[in-house]
Amino acid sequence: RNPMLALLLELCAVLVPPPPVRGASRFFLDTADVREWKALLPLGIFHGVTTNPVLLERAGVRCTVGECHRLARTAFELGAAEFMAQAWGGDTDSLVASGLALRSANPERIVVKVPVTADGTAAAARLVSAGTRVCLTACYSREQALVATAVGAEYLAPYLGRIGDAGHDAHAELEAMQAIARGLGG
Repeated sequence: RNPMLALLLELCAVLVPPPPVRGASRFFLDTADVREWKALLPLGIFHGVTTNPVLLERAGVRCTVGECHRLARTAFELGAAEFMAQAWGGDTDSLVASGLALRSANPERIVVKVPVTADGTAAAARLVSAGTRVCLTACYSREQALVATAVGAEYLAPYLGRIGDAGHDAHAELEAMQAIARGLGG
């Protein structure tokens, strides 16, 4: 080994600053198909995985707490930092019960998704109060973004395509949602 080259490499390591920390944006794989995770998580651009009952069905996975816990373990083993699973149920109490059960396997890394509906919002408020990390999903308007920040949701999942399909300026809505989040400390 060349000592001069070693010294030069050491000096370069000191003089060249490390790359900046990743930005605040977090990208999630929106699928329950583990084959897709295996192909895409190693790219290093995805922060985690997000699922819901429809995605579970498409992937041939039963929509149970046990199956979601199994998927979360697999996602973490493949390098995901977080795993989002959507709570299910026909009322607030059911959403809270399934949400608490979903997060129980790893409360620091599992985020519970609930829709921005009356029951979903009430469930989100209760889940946040219980220390659960929450994502309000199926958001279509700036008013719903305000609701998400008011209940203390950590994440909001706006549906850009559906906002546009409804005849609204989807990009303007997203900008308004971001302004609301920034204005309230998000």
